[in-house]
Amino acid sequence: MDTKLDPAWDDLPLMANTSHMLVKHYVLDLDVDFESRVIEGTIVLFFGDGNRFKIQEISSQETIQMESEKDCTFRTAEPCHVPKMDASTFSPRMGYNECAVCGKGDQDAFDNDGNHDNRECDSEISSSKYCCDTGNHGREDFLLVLDCCDLSVLKVEEVDMAAVPGLERFTKAPKLAATPEKLRRDIVRDLVALPADAWREQFDCYARCSQAPGCGELFFDTDSWSLQIRRTGAQTAADFPHAIRIWYKTKPEGQSVTWTSDQDGRPCVYTMGSPINNRALFPCQEPPVAMSTWQATVRAAASFVVLMSGENSAKPTPLREGCMSWHYYVTMPMPASTFTIAVGSWTEVKPKTSPSDELVTEYPLLPAKADFSPHIIFLSQSTLTGVSHLCGTRLCHEIAHAWFGLAIGARDWTEEWLSEGFATHLEDVFWAEAQQLPPHKALEQQELRACLRWHRLQDELRNSPEEMQVLRPNKEDTGHVSSSGASVVKHGLNPEKGFMQVHYLKGYFLLRFLARTLGKETYFSFLRKFVHLFHGQLILSQDFLQMLLESIPENKRLGLTVENVIRDWLECSGIPKALQEEQEAEDCKRSGLARRVGSEVEKWIRLNRRPRKRKRGKQEAAFEKLSPDQIVLLLDCLLEQKALSPQTLQRLQQTYHLQEQDAEVTVEQVRHRWCELVIKHKYTRAYEQVARFLQEDQAMGIYLYGELMVGEDARQQQLAHRCFELVKEHMDRASAQVVSEMLF
Repeated sequence: MDTKLDPAWDDLPLMANTSHMLVKHYVLDLDVDFESRVIEGTIVLFFGDGNRFKIQEISSQETIQMESEKDCTFRTAEPCHVPKMDASTFSPRMGYNECAVCGKGDQDAFDNDGNHDNRECDSEISSSKYCCDTGNHGREDFLLVLDCCDLSVLKVEEVDMAAVPGLERFTKAPKLAATPEKLRRDIVRDLVALPADAWREQFDCYARCSQAPGCGELFFDTDSWSLQIRRTGAQTAADFPHAIRIWYKTKPEGQSVTWTSDQDGRPCVYTMGSPINNRALFPCQEPPVAMSTWQATVRAAASFVVLMSGENSAKPTPLREGCMSWHYYVTMPMPASTFTIAVGSWTEVKPKTSPSDELVTEYPLLPAKADFSPHIIFLSQSTLTGVSHLCGTRLCHEIAHAWFGLAIGARDWTEEWLSEGFATHLEDVFWAEAQQLPPHKALEQQELRACLRWHRLQDELRNSPEEMQVLRPNKEDTGHVSSSGASVVKHGLNPEKGFMQVHYLKGYFLLRFLARTLGKETYFSFLRKFVHLFHGQLILSQDFLQMLLESIPENKRLGLTVENVIRDWLECSGIPKALQEEQEAEDCKRSGLARRVGSEVEKWIRLNRRPRKRKRGKQEAAFEKLSPDQIVLLLDCLLEQKALSPQTLQRLQQTYHLQEQDAEVTVEQVRHRWCELVIKHKYTRAYEQVARFLQEDQAMGIYLYGELMVGEDARQQQLAHRCFELVKEHMDRASAQVVSEMLF
């Protein structure tokens, strides 16, 4: 399959044939080179049996996927003598001519992309002889397919596990009775099956095995989305090598890796949850069922700190002069997408004593967007400067992903609400606990945030295509994959998807509706049981809904069924009827923090209606002090007004010091709403504040570019173009693409 990254194809292919072989452990050995903007080295994959979720049927999209697998051809290694090479003596910084194959010389061994070619040694194998037969239905060789994009794969080889001394105590493989090939497979089978309490010995064996010599190169080919590997004579997955080593290097433009500078202008690199996850960082298995452990050794110049999403707090080991080595590992099986690396001149901040401070300061400062993977959280540096809330709510959201997204994952990535909806719903609960709020204060705060999210959801639905408003777009095909285990993520490559929050907001309102309908105590008591039961597993929406409703007596379910919740909330666009009715009822009985905002909105509307010159003796309106969340709601309401005078906008700015607000999480939203008002009412005196926001808060500013362009005002359009020219080189690829389409 050679699908291109273009707007005509917005579904992300997950190519790995996980039904036949599953990676159980990765061992990475990498060098980070800032001069060439390349990460290079080796990855060793240890395999076990395939996906335990057996295939029931194949959807139409998956049929297209399978059909596309029929046309690939292979680059071949000449079946001539390949000198054995001890991997422990190899450094990625060696010239690759030191591993030349077939004696053909440096350049002949690799094609223009750095892929092993050797076309002079042997012509390409015809697809009629070696089709992409991932299941070996009567054809010659089994094909292993890994997810891979924007990588230069240099060499693939089987690892000689039998050459590693000392494995006898951990394996049951009878050395004398087995062929060398079977012995190697049996060693891996026993190694990956070791019990969890033997993880230290297991990881030590993995490390030693990863350094074992190779015992034969494997044929491979790459296309836009995958790496395909085969071994002559291996007709089934059971016959295929269960430990392979891949020599590769990343490309500077690869979407999984961001090379940039920190706030002091020093170089840094980090990985992020891009639409293609980590497949441009290392060859891997991306389908959700592919859960594995890993360990990694990363070398970088001594001036850098290497952070990874490992369970340990790694300390650097000096190697040669000016170079340090860092080692991390994860013992809990995790998706490959959670592997995270950040290399830069980081500053460590020690924990303080207050609960909210501890939420922030135990994590390093990284110049990235909010994103979660185990033991490391990426936050924009701008979110760490707030005075009141700090970045508490953002951290609470990301921490909630430890349960929903990691400990419990979605079996189909199109059901993002199972991760983001739960994290959004739980962030309010966590934040109230962190602030140690009494129950009535926590309830007021949560109702105010619900009101904010209601406004945001309405905006989102007005400005997004209907097909992207559905939380379960695959409907009855959700969770189904092809016979090989391959699938697609609906709209996964659509650049607009990364900026949409429908799955956050509709998911949040569904869970809020269920909690309020069934009773909060009942709901959260159930949630604890659910997390305990499904820890470490993958779920679909119906798993959660069915267990929830079955745990409640039928006479208390109030007519709720799995079918009608899925129909009304998950498989429809727009606002569910139950939510609309609930919000209309809420508007009539707003109390506390939200009601206070309503009173302030009325004052501003009255002020805006007054003549420009105030009559003598008329008192100025007195405005109450509002929290950042209340200011956001106030500005949301004022955005609904058709016209606000320059005098009203100036007074608004002065009253809430909008131009001086820092970029704390909710204040980011304050500044964003203020910029929307400035653009809508062409308040030219504040245009530079819009420019500042676009330059300092690039991710949140995407929507503002569209607002600047849609009014067809020459000065606003010039502002948009000027700001984009200043920041486009520092934006991630998806953001830059979306803005470029708005501007040009």
